[in-house]
Amino acid sequence: MKKNNHISENKIFQKGLLDWNKRYNVRQMPWKGEKDPYKIWLSEIILQQTRVEQGLSYYSNFVTAFPDIHKLAGASDEKVFKLWEGLGYYSRCRNLLFTARYISAERKGKFPDTYDDIRSLKGIGPYTAAAISSFAFNLPYAVVDGNVYRVLARYFGLSTPTDSNAGKKAFNELANAVLDKKNPGIYNQAIMDFGAVVCKPAAPLCVSCVFRKTCLAFNTGRVLQLPVKEKKTSIRKRWMYYLVAEYRGQVAIQQRTQKDIWQGLFEFPLVETGAATERDDLISLISSLPWLRQTGFEVYSVSALYKQQLSHQLIAGQFVHLKLKKKPISNGTLMQWVKKDELKKFAWPRFINQYLENNGAVQSLI
Repeated sequence: MKKNNHISENKIFQKGLLDWNKRYNVRQMPWKGEKDPYKIWLSEIILQQTRVEQGLSYYSNFVTAFPDIHKLAGASDEKVFKLWEGLGYYSRCRNLLFTARYISAERKGKFPDTYDDIRSLKGIGPYTAAAISSFAFNLPYAVVDGNVYRVLARYFGLSTPTDSNAGKKAFNELANAVLDKKNPGIYNQAIMDFGAVVCKPAAPLCVSCVFRKTCLAFNTGRVLQLPVKEKKTSIRKRWMYYLVAEYRGQVAIQQRTQKDIWQGLFEFPLVETGAATERDDLISLISSLPWLRQTGFEVYSVSALYKQQLSHQLIAGQFVHLKLKKKPISNGTLMQWVKKDELKKFAWPRFINQYLENNGAVQSLI
């Protein structure tokens, strides 16, 4: 990528962006203008891998339930995971709790106020550290997210892949070069808003854009070709068959403790296979499980196929309703037996919640 040394060009972009922000930016969000680093951090963690429209209610619920970092630090894992339920990427929630408890206990609730100290916190990368630094403490660090990549790539006509090491370095340098060092918080919010409402991934508002005369991508017909990514995401397919095992009004559940998707959430006993499994083969596989052989069971029904697309995985599978003749001792995990009307108290992956919503939190098999 050709390095941008045109200071006047940078100033033109900066001035145009701030002018747009002052005159036309009407995008409203509850955390805009917020100076409390705790609330800024909370909003940024929620919005990682999450659309703003989806994150709004979660942010409001978290701030209401945990108005300060001590309240969050003192909450049980179960309560926080339940509130997070549906957002996905649960490692964010685990890191949120870890960092809240660290700041509450080790720093007496005082959030770090330098970029390096903020960056050192668990679960906080360069983007989030820059956002907190600039919004809460007015420190001159540029945020570089998908919106920023897109705006800069199009305006300056940059085709270096954003997911390459060279691209990340170059875009970060450019983002800091065009940053308004005196008002970094206002500038950072402005460029993210501009990317979200004007310089959108699809159907950008180029005709009415304040940069239509100076944007290289617009003037060379490359708007939809920029920014460039060189890597294609490889999608792993997984087949999960959940056993809804009921005995005398209680259902077996277990917590996912392994370092995998949905760690810390609850699920029904699971049989995972390498490929789609036909009903008869699935029943045969289930019948061979030692913990079910000791109980005896009847297959009540097999659900329709459910799917959930994660960033790098496609989860597909079904739910098999089983009526047990007696309660098993163990299935090799810390299996719990809970009443059907208590299932809603636990935090579940979205994949299982789809099933629960469709089945009234497990209809009686009796």
